[in-house]
Amino acid sequence: MKIDELLSRESLLKTKMGKAFLCDRVVFRGKDLHNELGELDWFSLYFFSITGRILNANELKLMNYFWVSTSYPDPSIWPNHICALAGSARSTPSLSLMAGMSVSEASIYGRRPERKAIDFFYRAGKALESGSTIEMYVDEQLALKKIIYGYGRPLARIDERVPHTLKLVEELGLSKGKHLTIALDVYRYLKATKGLSMNIAAIDAALAADVGLTPEEYQLFMSPCFIAGMVPCYLDAKEKPEGGFFPIKCSSIIGETKVRRSW
Repeated sequence: MKIDELLSRESLLKTKMGKAFLCDRVVFRGKDLHNELGELDWFSLYFFSITGRILNANELKLMNYFWVSTSYPDPSIWPNHICALAGSARSTPSLSLMAGMSVSEASIYGRRPERKAIDFFYRAGKALESGSTIEMYVDEQLALKKIIYGYGRPLARIDERVPHTLKLVEELGLSKGKHLTIALDVYRYLKATKGLSMNIAAIDAALAADVGLTPEEYQLFMSPCFIAGMVPCYLDAKEKPEGGFFPIKCSSIIGETKVRRSW
């Protein structure tokens, strides 16, 4: 940004998102928060904050299930162990939950694979429209990137969330979407040629694309989705003796490297 542009913003805030006029009203994406949006549930408001759109009833049930189906209160997985460790160290709820959320953008789970998965489906849709086939496009992507996010699953052979999500999608009449169809076709090809299963990242990303979310919007939407599973882990660790979450004796640490660090 040039200096003239910076100076023009020194005493002026321009925004199309919202403003709190205290003692009067709150404008939220051009609407009155209390008079026009006050009857929304929080989930719908969160979606509106990201997209400026209101979900229809079936889309709301579907997107809500993305969060519900991934709420695992297991302190040994995902960001849950970070949150539990913070609780064991007697950190506050806010700091513990945020610490857990901060590691949800991992390389093999969470936000980064999800964003790459939805981007893949958008690109696949365009490739098919240009005359490519699923087989051609998948082979091309594997040659370039060695991986297609949403297929295969770290630590497990199958993803227990997939059949439940597909059942709900069928019940809601959302099973014929363009990108979901692509996701299932990719699965059938990878299963036949590579023996790979499909995990929930592929299904959710494809459905999000059918709802019309951009990769950025999808990442924002999914960012808090582990919270409901993290809270029980925090509480469980907080109720137990301080420092009692997976303590490790020095003698239990096995190191095989012979490289000495300079420090």
